[in-house]
Amino acid sequence: MHPIDSVQINFNQEQLLILNICLAFLMFGVALDLRLDNFRDIFRRPKAPLIGLTSQLILLPILTLALIYIFRPPTSLALGMILIASCPGGNVSNFAVHIAKANAALSVIMTSVTTLGAILITPLYFTFLAPMIAAKEDLPEAIFVSPLDMVTTIVQLILVPLLLGMLINDRFPQFTEKIKKPVRWISLLIFFGFVVFAVYGNWDNIVQYLYLVFFLVLVHNALALLMGYNFARLNKLPQNDARAISLETGIQNSGLGLILIFNFFDGLGGMAMIAAWWGVWHLLSAFTLATWWSSRKVAQLKVQEV
Repeated sequence: MHPIDSVQINFNQEQLLILNICLAFLMFGVALDLRLDNFRDIFRRPKAPLIGLTSQLILLPILTLALIYIFRPPTSLALGMILIASCPGGNVSNFAVHIAKANAALSVIMTSVTTLGAILITPLYFTFLAPMIAAKEDLPEAIFVSPLDMVTTIVQLILVPLLLGMLINDRFPQFTEKIKKPVRWISLLIFFGFVVFAVYGNWDNIVQYLYLVFFLVLVHNALALLMGYNFARLNKLPQNDARAISLETGIQNSGLGLILIFNFFDGLGGMAMIAAWWGVWHLLSAFTLATWWSSRKVAQLKVQEV
């Protein structure tokens, strides 16, 4: 067992309750941009959403397993990579897609589906994939979690606030428009708080193992962004769709990952370090890429699409 596999971060029940409430508020903020029409659009124009969801829900986990088998990281770091790949799209992806002048509607559809789907997909993916990279004797108390327990927690943290936010958006559109911007900024501050909190709690370990964590997250995230873009282009999607799919594939909900690590994996340090650093790095990489894309003239993109 690698020394990083024995690192743990302990939280009491009061701290966990606060973190859970914060994540629920984050999901409520996401839901204010969601409507039932987002889901109907999948059936009206299915090609781009299906290609995007294939990239995020199928190719990303496969890529993650391939990287784990190539680099053979310590077990807890590998589990962190698996958990990140099992999480839905991140709450800042729609903003990044907007900056990139990409297909914001497609981004919202993908966020909607993966976020609601996380109720089942995240626990099932992790339960299925974790034993592939970690034997039971490696981390006997950390990786074998009841999927039903995880589903129950995710329903409370995601489904309830999402339904509440979508209900308010549908019934009170004018009120939603008034609160959407402040809620979005508060949500971003909460997300940054999550990341800072996790990085601070792991600072000594992050410094000690930065060479491992930084490299793994860099490669994992960069390949996810490249894979999403190129998979979309190979399937003949236009640039604005490919940009959206790239960013949705590369931005994962690391806040949910951290909450699950603290609730179910005893604050396993290697997992928390991957999730926390992913939360930092995917913001830097995604917004750098989005800003670069935004600098390209629309006329040039149109010429390329002809």
